[in-house]
Parts: sequence; C-alpha cells; structure tokens
Amino acid sequence: MLQLQDLQVVLEADAGLVRALDGINLALQRGETFALVGESGCGKSMTALAIMRLLPDNGRVARGRVVLSNKAPDAKPTELLALPESSMRRVRGGRVGIIFQEPATSLNPVMRVGDQIVEAIEAHTSLRGDQARRKAIEWLKRVGIPEPERRIDSYPFEMSGGQKQRVMIAMTLAAEPDFLIADEPTTALDVTIQKQVLDLLKALQRERQLGLLLITHDLAVVADMAHRVALMYAGQIIEEASATDFFKQPRHPYARSLLQALPDAALRGRKLAAIGGTVPPLWQDFTACRFAPRCDRAQSRCHGEVPELEGRAHVVRCFFPIAASDEAGVQAGLTIMATLDERLADTASPTLLDVRALGVRFESGGGLFRARHVVQAVSDVSFQVKAGQTLALVGESGCGKTTTGRAIVQLLRGQPHIKVDGQAWLDTGSGRRNLFDLQAGELLDARRAVQMVFQDPFASLNPRMRVQDILQEGLQILRPDWMADQRMARVSELVERVGLRADALKRFPHEFSGGQRQRLAIARALAVEPRLLVCDEPTSALDVSVQAQILNLLRELQSQLGLGLLFITHNMGVVAYLADEVAVMKQGLIVEQGGAQTVLEAPQHDYTRTLLAAVPRRPVQ
Repeated sequence: MLQLQDLQVVLEADAGLVRALDGINLALQRGETFALVGESGCGKSMTALAIMRLLPDNGRVARGRVVLSNKAPDAKPTELLALPESSMRRVRGGRVGIIFQEPATSLNPVMRVGDQIVEAIEAHTSLRGDQARRKAIEWLKRVGIPEPERRIDSYPFEMSGGQKQRVMIAMTLAAEPDFLIADEPTTALDVTIQKQVLDLLKALQRERQLGLLLITHDLAVVADMAHRVALMYAGQIIEEASATDFFKQPRHPYARSLLQALPDAALRGRKLAAIGGTVPPLWQDFTACRFAPRCDRAQSRCHGEVPELEGRAHVVRCFFPIAASDEAGVQAGLTIMATLDERLADTASPTLLDVRALGVRFESGGGLFRARHVVQAVSDVSFQVKAGQTLALVGESGCGKTTTGRAIVQLLRGQPHIKVDGQAWLDTGSGRRNLFDLQAGELLDARRAVQMVFQDPFASLNPRMRVQDILQEGLQILRPDWMADQRMARVSELVERVGLRADALKRFPHEFSGGQRQRLAIARALAVEPRLLVCDEPTSALDVSVQAQILNLLRELQSQLGLGLLFITHNMGVVAYLADEVAVMKQGLIVEQGGAQTVLEAPQHDYTRTLLAAVPRRPVQ
C-alpha cells in the first residue's frame, strides 16, 4: 500500500504562502487503479510530485506523511519523506515510477531515446549492456512504437508528441515498479495507441499486481480503468467513491457539473454545460466552502462554514450533497445553455480554405557514399474548410495531421530538408491568396487571417516573457494600428474568456499547470481575430469543464465571426460534438472524408472503424 496521510504542501510565491495541497488523505493498494480527477490547478500533479519528492524549489511539505509498505510482510513501512536522497533514488523509479504530463520537457533532448530507457533499466534492474538494450526494444514495441529496432536510436525531436509520450511510458515501465503514478499518460495519444497503452497497463496490473495512481481529466478513461475515484478541488479531495458509485450517483455538485460538461453527438447544436468562474487562489485563508462561489446550490451555511469529508464508502465534502431522489440537484452548480446555435448552413457558407494536392516530404542524409533518405509525410491531401464550419482531421500519431497544419500555416518554410508542394487558397478578407506563393509583407498580412494553437503549450510559449507580453506580441506585429490601451483591454478580455483570473497577466508560463498554459496558447491565437484557426489538439491538456468553456468559445466565435476551424484531434467525443466534416488520415493520406454524422455512424474504411472501436466508453450516469 502507498498512503498519503494529512499531506499539506506549500509553495512560496510573491502573493504569499500557497497551500497547493491541504490535508490530502488517500491509500493506493497494489493491483488497484485509483483515479485522481479535477480541474487544472487543483493539485493533482502536485500530489504526484510530493509522493516522488520532486517538488519545485519554492515548495515544501508543511505536514503529513507518505508511507510505502515494504514487500516483506514483517518489515516496517517506509516513510518516504524521511529517507535520505540516496535511498529515495532507489525508490523513485524502482518501486514507484512516474509518467509525466509533458514528454517534451521530460526527455533529454541530446540523448537517444534508447539510451534513456537503457539508463532506467540498468539503474533499477540487474540487466546490463545488450540485454538492457533488447529489453528497451521490447518495451518500445509493447507501447506501439513502429520499427522499434530503428527508432531506439532516434532523438526526441525526431518523434511526434504521441511517440514521445510512448517512450516515456516505456522508460517508466521498463524498470518494473510496484506502483505507477501516471500524470495524464494518454493526453498526447490517439485513440488506438491510447487503447493499446491502457490495455498494457491493465495487463501489467494482472501480471505484477501494479498499483496505479491515474491522474487524468478524461472521464471516459477513468470509467474504463479505475476501481476508485477521488475528485479534487482547490487543493482538497471533495469526493471519493468507487468508480461505479461516482459515475452512477455523483454527490458533490462539482462532480455532477463535470459529467454534464462532456461533449458528444447528442449535444450538437447546443452549448455545453460550463462551470462559471475559476478555482480560487490558494494563498488565502478559507472560512467557507471553496466551491461555494461557483455553486448554484450554495446556501448561507456554505458561505460561512468549512465542510469536512463525511461518509464511509462514498465520502463527500459538502453540506448539501446531491441525493438519488434529489431531481432539483441534477443541474446543480451549472447552467445548461440549450439555445440552438445559429450556425451558417452548408449551402450558404463560403469556402475559407481550399487545400489542393498538398504534399510534404522530409529529406535527410545524402553525400558521396550515402543515399538520400526521403520520407513522404503527406501525400496528395485535399480538403476545404468553410466559414463558420469545422473540419476535424483525425488519425494516429505520425500520420501527418500536424505536418498538414504546419504546412498550411507556413511554418515549414526556409527549411532546406523539407519540400512542400500543392496549393492552399485562403480567403483573407481582401481576396483569395495561395499561401505558398506569398512572400514577405504579403505573408505577414495573411498571418492576420490564419493562426495556430499548438499541441505542446510549454514549448510554444516564451518562458522569459510574462503572459501580458506574450498575448500582446502578436497584436504589436499584426495589428500595429491598435493603441497600447486597446491591446491591453483585448488581452484582459481574452484571459477572462478562456477561464483564467486577471492576475495571470503578470505571471510567467512556468507558474501555470499544463491545462492553464494551453488556455493561454488559445488566447494568444485568438488575440488578432483570425478568420481561420488551425487547432492541433487544443483541448488535449484541458479538463472537461475548461474544455467545455473552450468549445463553447470556439462555437461562439464561429457564429459571430464566421471563424473556420481546422481541428486536429484524437478525441472522438469532441469530433462528434464540434465537427461538420471529418477527414481521416493514415500514413500521410486521407482515406475517408465526409460529413461528421456519416463518417462516425457509418464509416466505410476499415481504418476508420478501427479508430472508432478503440474509443473508450463515455461514462453514463
């Protein structure tokens, strides 16, 4: 068993002492999956870092214990917080492994991925040399890396986001720990690889009685994987129950709100249920329920007293929990906005983007005695995106989705080893332009009309700039006619619209969680009021409540501005809810394309059927 007992973690910040975790109690048994869910910034990842003693420099454990039972039944449990660092290194990775949320920042960029996996194997097992390398290749194969014998010598930058995440999973599991902490382990993975990895984790639990602490915002994954669920909010656990009880009868208004915010085809044409407000700042002393300002069920007691966790098998931190017979409580804590969206009809929508025969190939090597290696990443791709419409581009990692998006936004220019051909006609508002023909000032003008939201927000935000400067940078370059006060008003409005507090403007990117950084990336893309938005997995790092806010925002912009979306994603629930057209990519080719309802309900291609079959089931209340 791995136990947390009354754990409190504090962070020293300019605003004061932040209580990131405030009295956390949980116990993880071997062979069990315990899911930790909640909004970005609620303390999920901080819980993982506290267990592993990997807190940031400004963080410390103020009180509490982290206790790990030993394998020998008569041996005393190990108090992890009391161990010297030399002993903790043997525990970290050997007995308790961790998969981090952002593989791009967790892998050493100057080491081959195989060397990094071998390093973990040699540190925590008896295998050495060729044996360790063969073990690394075996694990790369088990997590779905194609051609593992060749890719073991690749560097992280040569892999897609999903492939880097698979390498992280392989590196952690290769050491064969007793307990595994998985912080959003499938965020960057497409549905087929996600299913493969989750099935692998299930198999390992059966084989080795692996205890899994699963930190995720994907409630469908939780429903498929978890034995027990704990819901966190503002540094506390506010509800804990078996997975069955949590999904059939959530008792906290916040839990009910999360389930009501999940997108699917049944909600097309309506705005998703979104929870208003944001998580409160944690440097204050709380004298009331932390969720009360956002809860429609809150009464005077909620604003004047602090609730405690109550119950036995199903515990909840709420004075007025939702009961099975409480029909009025079904919509607690949220407002359903069921107004039909006034979307442009297909026949009336002008074509905003027209891509014709797009091809992208990567060339490497070559010389006096070496042949040039050519990889055709995208081949003969054609599609259209209409004003006010969404085209979803789906497929497995490495199929060419992101490369297609980057080529359209002209981010592959000037790289001699990349060759792009084809056409991409964009309606910029002042005429149709082929983006591949534009140069210098003409291209700068076109960038006002097309912006991109990247998959990895940490890599796409300048770590040395404050948020207000990041958001204003694009306005200064692409909207030079705007005055300073106009720019500041615009970025203040955007920060609020994507669900962050006004004080975020003065902070740096590293001070935010992964989901909060993605919100900033979306705000930056929207700042210059583009006509076309290329979204590369824009909601993959977001919890469901914020995802609902972002999807509602995008639909609102489509309705008001006729904004076109090229939406690259592996989340089929989002596709079913948002997309008008779907294009399925495999190995650089579009293998099926058509209306969203037709493709999702009656797929014609075997590959499309395989993708849909791998989607985890949506939790049903």
